[in-house]
Amino acid sequence: MSKESSGAAGVAYLPFAGRFALLFFFLLSSIVFYPSAESSGLGYYGFRILGVIIILLTVWAVTFSRGLLLLVLVLAVPSIVQHLFFHPHTPGLLPFLNRLLSLAFDLLIISIISWHIFQTERPNAETIFGALCIYLLLGFAFGSVYSAIENRRPGAFYLAPTLNSHPVPDRFDFVYFSFGTLTELGSPGMTAVAPVARSVSLLEAILGVMYLAVLISRLISAYRSAETVEEVKEVLEETRR
Repeated sequence: MSKESSGAAGVAYLPFAGRFALLFFFLLSSIVFYPSAESSGLGYYGFRILGVIIILLTVWAVTFSRGLLLLVLVLAVPSIVQHLFFHPHTPGLLPFLNRLLSLAFDLLIISIISWHIFQTERPNAETIFGALCIYLLLGFAFGSVYSAIENRRPGAFYLAPTLNSHPVPDRFDFVYFSFGTLTELGSPGMTAVAPVARSVSLLEAILGVMYLAVLISRLISAYRSAETVEEVKEVLEETRR
C-alpha cells in the first residue's frame, strides 16, 4: 500500500518537475528577444506571444495549491492584456492601472516562489532555479516600474543621444536599465533624472545586493544542516551496530 501511494504521489508530482528550470529558460529567452519588442513585423508579434507563454508558464509553475490558482489567474489577466495590446507609452488611466495590476502579478509570483524556496529544508537543483527565477523576475518587475514612472512623468529618464538612436526610452531600455541597476553593472547611455526614478533605482540596487547575500547565506546554512543530519544518522547507525 505504501509503494502504491508513493508511486501515485510521484506520478502526481511529475507534471511539476523542473518547472522552475523551464521558467528560467523562458525568462532568459525573453531577454534575448527583447530588442524585437519595439520592431514591426514578425518579431514584434512573436515577442508578444512569447510574453503570454511566459505568463501562463509562470501561473503553472506557482500553482502549488488550488487556493492560489484563482488569485494568480485574476492578476495574470491584466498582465496578458498589457503584453498583447498596450504599448509602453500608451497614455491614459486604463493602461496605467493595467501596468499596476501587472506589477502586482509580478510581486505575487516573486512572493510565492520566495516562500517556496526558503521553506525548503534541503536545497536541490529546482531550488536553485527557483532562486534564479526570482532574481530575473525582480529585474523585469522594476523594469515595469520604470516604464510606469516614464508614462506618468515623461522625461524621468534621459537617453544620451551619442549612445542611442532614439530620444524616448522604449520597452527594452527600461529592462536594460533595470538589470544594469540590479547587477550593479550600470547602464551606459541611460540615466534616471527624476527624483522618483533615482529613488527607485537606489532601492533596486540595495535589494539586488541584499537578495544575493540572503540567498547565499540561506543555501550555506541549508547545506550545513543537511550535512549535520547525515552525520547524526551515521553516528546512530554506528551505535546500533
